[in-house]
Formats: sequence, C-alpha cells, structure tokens
Amino acid sequence: MPHLLVDISSHGFGHVSQTAPVVNALALLIPSLRVTVRTAAPIAILQQRFQCEFTHIPAAFDFGMTMSNAVDVMAEQSAADYRDFHADWDEKVQRAAQAMRALSPDLLLANIPYLSLAAAQRVNVRAVAMCSLNWADIYRHYCVKDTDSQDVYAQMLAAYNSAERFLQPQPSMPMPEFSNTRQINPIAKIGCNQRALIEKTLSSSSPEKWVLVAMGGMEFRLPMEVWPRIPGVRWLVPAVWGIDRDDVSTFESLGLPFSEVLASCDAVLTKPGYGTFTEAACAGVPVLYVARRDWPEEPYLVQWLSRHGTCLEVERASLKTGELHGILRQLWSLPRPMRPSPSGEHEAAYCLRDLITRERNALSRTRAVLQ
Repeated sequence: MPHLLVDISSHGFGHVSQTAPVVNALALLIPSLRVTVRTAAPIAILQQRFQCEFTHIPAAFDFGMTMSNAVDVMAEQSAADYRDFHADWDEKVQRAAQAMRALSPDLLLANIPYLSLAAAQRVNVRAVAMCSLNWADIYRHYCVKDTDSQDVYAQMLAAYNSAERFLQPQPSMPMPEFSNTRQINPIAKIGCNQRALIEKTLSSSSPEKWVLVAMGGMEFRLPMEVWPRIPGVRWLVPAVWGIDRDDVSTFESLGLPFSEVLASCDAVLTKPGYGTFTEAACAGVPVLYVARRDWPEEPYLVQWLSRHGTCLEVERASLKTGELHGILRQLWSLPRPMRPSPSGEHEAAYCLRDLITRERNALSRTRAVLQ
C-alpha cells in the first residue's frame, strides 16, 4: 500500500481546508492509499474535511507566528520564539528525520511545516510543499530586524527549496526566492446549500438573513452582547463564545459541516484567510472582512476575492459597537460575479500521484535487482 504522510500547520484552519480536498482527490486516484496525518488541528475538524480513512498523529512541527488574536501578530515575541525554535536546529531536524523514517512514507505532503521538509531531505523521502503562503517570507516580513533573522531565514528557505515541488494554489503570495514553485488553480470545498434543513433546526418561522461569523479557527471574540439588534438578521457564531441572545445561534448546533453552513448563509464575517475566502467565493456568499493590513498574504487574497466574489472591508471599530446594518445593506446590494470553479485539488492530486507512482516503481525495480 502506498503511504502518504501529510504534515499540516495548525495556525488556523486554512491549512487543513487547503490540504484535505487534495488528499481526498488523491485517494480516489489511488484507492489503496494509506494516509497518515500529523497536525495539532482538532480531530473534529479533520473528520469533517477528510473523506478518506487516515491515521491521526497529534503533533506540531511549526507555530507560524505568535498571535494575540486572529488578526494581530506579536512580532517581537515571534522573533524570540523563532530564535528558540532554531537554537538546536540540526538536532531538531535529526529527531524529526528519525520519526519520519519510522513511519516509512512514500511521499510527504507538507502544508507548510518546513521542519518536515528538512527531515524528509535527510532521510531521502520525496516531498511536496503546498500552500498559498510560506513561513519563511512571513517570518522575514515581521522579524527582519532580529539579530538572528538572516540565519533563521536561510534555514527556512533551504528547507522549502528542498521539496521537489512547492504547489501554490491561487490566490497566493509571491515567492520569488523559491526555485521549485508551480502555480495551480484555487482549492475550495464547495458546500451544498442546506437552508431548508437549517430553517427546521432553528425553528425559523419568519424570513431571516443569516450572517456566519468565522475567524478561521483562531480566537477573536466579538462583544456581541452590546451589539444592537438588526431586524431580520440572525448571527451564527462559535459555541465557545457563549452568546445568549435570541438572534444568535451557534453553527455547531446545526450539525452540518462548516462548508455547508457557509454555503447556506447570506454573508460571512471573517478575517482574510484562504479557506473562507475561496469557499465563500465558490458558494456565492458575500464577505465582510476585517483587515489585517500588515499580513503579507492579505493583498493577494483581497484582490482575488474582489474579482471573483462579493466583499467589503469592515472597520474594527464597527465590530466593537456592532454598527453593521448599513454595511450589510451595502454588501447585499453589490453585483454578484460568476462563481469561480476550483480545480486546484485535482491538479495537485495528479502531481502527487505521479510522484508516488514513480517512487513505487523505482522501489520495485531496486527490489528486483537485489533479488
């Protein structure tokens, strides 16, 4: 059985939402595929997204950036954390390599832990990176003034460039220092509109507009207790927020996958992030987003969504007061462009299939010679 090892960053849920459709598509191409997923992302999220069988190993191989909430980066703390992370870099790579050797994968797919890529190079495991961003350029953007930044960046860059391919699903930030990039079309899971089913669950008797509040798996609680009521609007929010209002429901209580809840809503309030932006555009759901002006990936996400979806920026001050009636009305009055049709998952799956097949054939030839 060919064995795919999948290492996924847990800095938000966007990395899982990019990766799972590709692995699902690959499992259809290779029915005997054995999949091992290593990530610190919650198992419930993985079970929603992965349609194939997989073995889960809870593990984290990176931390992305240290955040105070879903949109604010703690640059100085991130620089210190990266100094600590790279202080024993060679030993860290060696330990990761030993763990990878024990798993004996035919191929590594990393989104986007560079430690995993460095380990794969050390034990001669073929590796593919895939993401719309990379931690090397994110790190350099925030931490370039740190005294150790040049050495840390060099180690990160070398690890990323060791991959046979770095697949960039569009929209993606530029990666000019990488020698192995290949652009592919967007990746998005298009959910089914389950509005009729949700209306029964909510026991909704009057027409409502539903606004999903989703910050991409990172903490950014909004003070909805003080928000004014907007007639005809129901908010769908995370259960952990504990909001007690009759115009607020939790999206977990609906018992549906996130992509289907999203596709059933009239708008989504979020931060710029790959998964929510692409899935909203493909489902034709308008987006209100709170800007992350210093996040290097943001301009490319917003430009893409402005062309392929319907979106408006909302000021953070408005999220404190809840004065959103006017901007929602404006959002719903905008024209709706033709929905994009993502095909990146299939492009990536064919690329991975070819590499796995090539590796298995080479192994078979070696065994034949030895026998």
